[in-house]
Amino acid sequence: MIRLTELKLPLDHPEDALPALIVKTLGIQPAELLRHRIYKRSYDARKQKLLLVYIADVEVAPTLVASRTTLPPEGALRLRPGKAGSAALAGGEDAPSLEAELLAKFKDNPHIRPAPDQSYHLLAQVDNAPAVRPVVVGFGPCGIFAALLLAQMGFKPIVLERGKKVRERTQDTWGLWRKGVLNPESNVQFGEGGAGTFSDGKLWSQIKDPRFLGRKVMLEFVKAGAPEEILLVSKPHIGTFKLVKVVEHMREQITALGGEIRFQQRVSDVLIEQGQMRGLTVQNLQDGSSYELRADHVVLALGHSARDTFAMLHERGVYMEAKPFSVGFRIEHPQGLIDRARLGQHAGHPLLGAADYKLVHHAANGRSVYSFCMCPGGTVVAATSEVGRVVTNGMSQYSRNERNANAGIVVGITPADYPGGPLAGITFQRQLESHAFTLGGGGYVAPGQLVGDFVAGQASTQLGSVEPSYKPGVLMTDLASALPAYAITAMREALPAFGKKIKGFDMFDAVLTGVETRTSSPLRITRGDDFQSLNVKGLYPAGEGAAYAGGILSAGVDGIEVAEAVARRLVPSPTGRGLG
Repeated sequence: MIRLTELKLPLDHPEDALPALIVKTLGIQPAELLRHRIYKRSYDARKQKLLLVYIADVEVAPTLVASRTTLPPEGALRLRPGKAGSAALAGGEDAPSLEAELLAKFKDNPHIRPAPDQSYHLLAQVDNAPAVRPVVVGFGPCGIFAALLLAQMGFKPIVLERGKKVRERTQDTWGLWRKGVLNPESNVQFGEGGAGTFSDGKLWSQIKDPRFLGRKVMLEFVKAGAPEEILLVSKPHIGTFKLVKVVEHMREQITALGGEIRFQQRVSDVLIEQGQMRGLTVQNLQDGSSYELRADHVVLALGHSARDTFAMLHERGVYMEAKPFSVGFRIEHPQGLIDRARLGQHAGHPLLGAADYKLVHHAANGRSVYSFCMCPGGTVVAATSEVGRVVTNGMSQYSRNERNANAGIVVGITPADYPGGPLAGITFQRQLESHAFTLGGGGYVAPGQLVGDFVAGQASTQLGSVEPSYKPGVLMTDLASALPAYAITAMREALPAFGKKIKGFDMFDAVLTGVETRTSSPLRITRGDDFQSLNVKGLYPAGEGAAYAGGILSAGVDGIEVAEAVARRLVPSPTGRGLG
């Protein structure tokens, strides 16, 4: 297979235009193109005429076809197969295949290369699970893929998830949004599927992925019911409603392979003996009882809101350290405004969908302000997991057809801004979230402000043309005290600057809603090259909570790598079954 990149065509090109372009690019006859598969499709909107950009994997005929008008006069290829990967020369010798000839011809062209092998092969396959089965704590994207891979290898993992199954959890989450009633153990942060279930379902990442583990993640999602489109679009997403079904199907796969998933089971303590994991204390949240679970290999796939678990691990001496994260607000605009600014005359085209954006501004006070988790055609959601605190996040369905676009506009902060050890960032977050609850007047109503008023430094008293989507509701006020002064200053500078990049971004009536504090984990549970805790063997910090991922795709990839690390410990020597 040959991979061609940067194949550009008009937006509304006919179906046969892509194979025709492939034939032209390679300089071959139409009959020599056996088949092609679109690997990725994106668009280039930098010029007035928007172009679709394809990456395609191409299979060509093994030899030249009879319709060629020019053949080498000597040693010409006979039109019959020779040995595999070659063709027969007139003199009886073997010549390179047409694919090999094309790759040699275009060896200096960076857009024509051999298609890489992206298939995934299990690291091990055991017939019998160990007596002490591996345990996965948390059933978000990282925990799901860690458990799935361990199950596929035959290790029959036990999964402990403090929240509920995804459909029950959805009901509890709607209870907060519609009635202002919070269940601290079942919400946007806790439960089957993790925080990513109530998000845009973005499936792209900027991580380095030389083994194409991201492709494994995507294929498993499709196998579980995600749209096949996610395999080819440049910025794939699933959306909440589709994610619910995907998560359920992946759970069924794990249990069918012998895995066991226990819901409403919160890890309340860890047993560590001489630097080695030996067990967990688990509280059954359904009846309040507790039990001990023997565990020598524990994948710690916590979300970044598992604050009580972080505190317990810190008390038990598990090594962790404070890390930078970001805080800010959600901003909402009419989606049509973003579409027109980004896509121009092509706004609304069904192939392009709702437009997104990515912005960054380096403020005069040294702070970086950037857009985070942009949700086209989505809603701002209540994302707290603690009583008396307000947290915002963004969410979209697969259709992305809600009236507003929203994104976090956040400011980077470092441990120097909140000194006090590994847990100081959590204290800092809680202070902002509690103050936001007060500014909103209680009942999990969020404080809000018009962008024009925010930039001018004056309180907002009423909404303009943009109706905020956050439920239970938004109270218009002054957000100046919602974040530290340095963050407010940087954001007031950044918003007009963003308006120069996207026309209308700083429109007076755009709405800011506070506060966005759970952008990433405020700490790192540091691990070594073997994926184990620096000071506790058998403990595998993973995913977003441990600060080794940032989003669904990267969390899934990390889950795969950690599962492989567990397999290496459980089957340490070559077995002839795939582990070396």
